[in-house]
Amino acid sequence: MPTTPDWTDITLRLLGALIAGFAIGLDRGEHSRPAGLRTIMLVSLAACVAMIQTNILLPTAGKRADSFSVMDVMRLPLGILSGMGFIGTGAILRRGNLVLGVTTAATLWFVTVIGLCFGGGQLMLGWVSTALALIILAGV
Repeated sequence: MPTTPDWTDITLRLLGALIAGFAIGLDRGEHSRPAGLRTIMLVSLAACVAMIQTNILLPTAGKRADSFSVMDVMRLPLGILSGMGFIGTGAILRRGNLVLGVTTAATLWFVTVIGLCFGGGQLMLGWVSTALALIILAGV
């Protein structure tokens, strides 16, 4: 996959993130978990779009000779991962000795990473990760 994607590559990346989000979200929705189908699909798609945006902006990275600032486009996916970690923390509840929502938080963070894989053009890594996540969520 090229670093700067054309519309065919962008379409493949978006579809990959949507299908992965659908598969994982469907499992979550069937079990009536807090982060269901729509949430998981949107998180995966948003991460994918952000990574595509990063790929498109990559050639503009660096510092111009007349500038004091540096454009570091790789901060965008880093910020998204940090933000999803923060949002996932809100899904975790403690009631006495019982802790709820850890799997929901982990799933949100994980589909963010899957979206970044698809958005970055790492389609095989995204598919293998999705399959492993489905095995974990459904089978374990």
